[in-house]
Amino acid sequence: MGLAPALRVFVRTVERGSISAAARDLSVSQPAVSKHLRNLESHVGARLLERSARLARPTPTGQTLYEGARDGLATIEAALEGVRRDMGAVEGHLRVHAPTCIDGKQLHPIVLAFQQRHPGVTVDLALEDRVVDLVYENFDLALRLGRPDGAGLIVRPIGVTRRILVAAPDLLARTGPIETPERLMEVPVVVPISTAPDSTLALSRAGTDIAVPVRSVLRSNNPDVLVRTLVSAHAVGPVQQLLISQELSDGRLVCILPEYEARSSEVYFTFLSVRFMRSLVRAFTDFSVAALRQVEGIGAVGSTSVGPGTGRLRVPETTDWTVAFAGVAGD
Repeated sequence: MGLAPALRVFVRTVERGSISAAARDLSVSQPAVSKHLRNLESHVGARLLERSARLARPTPTGQTLYEGARDGLATIEAALEGVRRDMGAVEGHLRVHAPTCIDGKQLHPIVLAFQQRHPGVTVDLALEDRVVDLVYENFDLALRLGRPDGAGLIVRPIGVTRRILVAAPDLLARTGPIETPERLMEVPVVVPISTAPDSTLALSRAGTDIAVPVRSVLRSNNPDVLVRTLVSAHAVGPVQQLLISQELSDGRLVCILPEYEARSSEVYFTFLSVRFMRSLVRAFTDFSVAALRQVEGIGAVGSTSVGPGTGRLRVPETTDWTVAFAGVAGD
């Protein structure tokens, strides 16, 4: 029996809570996973998992083995990748999750450029507007907007996304210029679906926040829908600047009320460990952070950070180190 493969299968089964899910993650058959588990139980002379038709959970003995094997396997993987890195090789399989607002226009070209530099890397790039469980869903890292929560998460600050107010010239030709926030109450507005149900638009000017009641004709959680609605001159609205750089450049959209901004969001990479981080993950993170900070519409890390107790992370603008939440700074 290969002990390392059997332990890897066991650890993944515990983390996923399912033999079939572990098989999918490891790209092996379900019978192969079951065989590894049987051999491992025979090797240690104890039952490690309680199984049902759909679920698998560790016994007390299995939990003890899992806690020891997980860090041990991570150390082995890190050591192997360190050797490959020292030999000039960054290779392997990388799973990345990101929100749709930072998608084909920003992150996809970065992934392609990284693969051109490191041809031995394969990437799963999942784009969804939801928070993922990195362990359960087997992602190496996730790009998130807003302060991540959850025990044990490690984060690396990237920057702050700017959200500006824009309109199509054809719409302004119909409505006339919009020179005060109060004018927003007189025109159709498209807003993210996360906006308050009473359609109150939160704006900021020179550090002062105001709330403007608006007539939202459309709310959506899809950034493409928001941009298409704006470009079609159907409504005005707030949008992340990084989504519309081309539309602003070619004049299909223009900035209105430029002294005001809608609520911005911090951008982070999140992952589970620094100590056991694979060299591939570290290399991709370093490469991507540098590239994302060049994207128009992503401001400096320190531009909106505030002190403790406010739900945001205080990080100096020049910081380029990893920060831990939930008391795991040494990980």
